[in-house]
Amino acid sequence: MSDPRLAEIFPPLGLRITCGPLELCGIGDAEVLALLGVVRGGVHPRHFMPFAFPWTDAPEDELPLNYLQWWWRGMATWSQDAWALDLCVRWEGEVVGVQGVATQDFLTLRYGETGSWLGSRFQGRGIGTAMRQAMCAFLFDHLDFEFITSAAFADNAASLRVSEKLGYKDNGVTWQSRRGDAASNRRLLLLREDFVRGEPISVAGVEPMRRFIGLDR
Repeated sequence: MSDPRLAEIFPPLGLRITCGPLELCGIGDAEVLALLGVVRGGVHPRHFMPFAFPWTDAPEDELPLNYLQWWWRGMATWSQDAWALDLCVRWEGEVVGVQGVATQDFLTLRYGETGSWLGSRFQGRGIGTAMRQAMCAFLFDHLDFEFITSAAFADNAASLRVSEKLGYKDNGVTWQSRRGDAASNRRLLLLREDFVRGEPISVAGVEPMRRFIGLDR
């Protein structure tokens, strides 16, 4: 867990969302090192790329620095105009992946786009659904989001299945280059009234977070 003194400066480090065996928390030193271990264990088959930005294609000797730079960049570039909240996911106490949301001009638009990854050996157990449900409940109930978007390549059946379970609706298609080939990317939209909730969540550290993003001034 992060030093409480750092969480006073950067409140995302002090967030903790729990729901049964699931915990989402701020990413500190211990979490980022554990996450790097999960990445090294594999996130997807080599022949398949589920991410619009193919960060897992980095050579193994470059991955640790790349991952640290991603983590530091998120804190260094945070502003109320554009921010990304990435939380470490634990399942039954074990680090398994990351669940995040990114937004721009949030105080005006009140929406953001979810994104996540899960270590290969933890997939197929319902964890991906539970962690996105917990994040969406947190965004709607505690950070005043009006709606939430997501996206997945058309051949990413697992991600699309999670979106369908939660109540996301189709919101158009875009085309992107993926490893040098054109790939269709399905856009998805989740409205508050369509959200299919999981078990209730418990949240700690939300008040400083709300002030940090410009709510409750």
